[in-house]
Amino acid sequence: MAWDRNQMAQRAAKELEDGYYVNLGIGIPTLVANYIPEGKEVTLQSENGMLGIGPFPYPDEVDADLINAGKQTISELDRSSYFDSAQSFAMIRGGHIDLTVLGAMEVSEGGDIANWMIPGKMIKGMGGAMDLVAGVKKIIVVMEHVSKNGDAKFKPQCDLPLTGQNVVDMIITDLAVFRRKDHDSKFELIELAPGVTQEEVAEKTTASYDVAL
Repeated sequence: MAWDRNQMAQRAAKELEDGYYVNLGIGIPTLVANYIPEGKEVTLQSENGMLGIGPFPYPDEVDADLINAGKQTISELDRSSYFDSAQSFAMIRGGHIDLTVLGAMEVSEGGDIANWMIPGKMIKGMGGAMDLVAGVKKIIVVMEHVSKNGDAKFKPQCDLPLTGQNVVDMIITDLAVFRRKDHDSKFELIELAPGVTQEEVAEKTTASYDVAL
């Protein structure tokens, strides 16, 4: 039994530390806002100019003027602040964000990430992806373990255009969690989703990794 999207986000939220400033990417990563561990003070930042994001609002709490970078409605906190996009990217590029949780189409065994375009398909633009992987201190990728057609997404090398090279610190999929100690180290399998076996992970992964269970 693999983790669902919310369980993947909940697992990612366990990596948040007290006092962290965190950016959440589009897709599954946005769900992390709903699972910030109790007792930990974490401030969420959004590229479109908001610092201090609350959980997703209930239908009767929606304010159409409050959105995240993925254009989803969000809630504010009593400490939320607002600023322009230039100030937002200055925070990211200046190294002031401790951690970002991003989605990805592919991650290589060397920590490369491809998450911004598929050649031949229309795209809206790169957004903040390259700034985030270059300026943020820790990069966690949350993604499905295989693509819709069953191909491995954690692989020896990325085939899609890269967003960043040797930047990913942790990978959380619906099947397992991989982590590396530093950017010179190999990824290690450190956790399996309930009911998932090492053999299943190996069968659906083409990247080389160590096992540290």
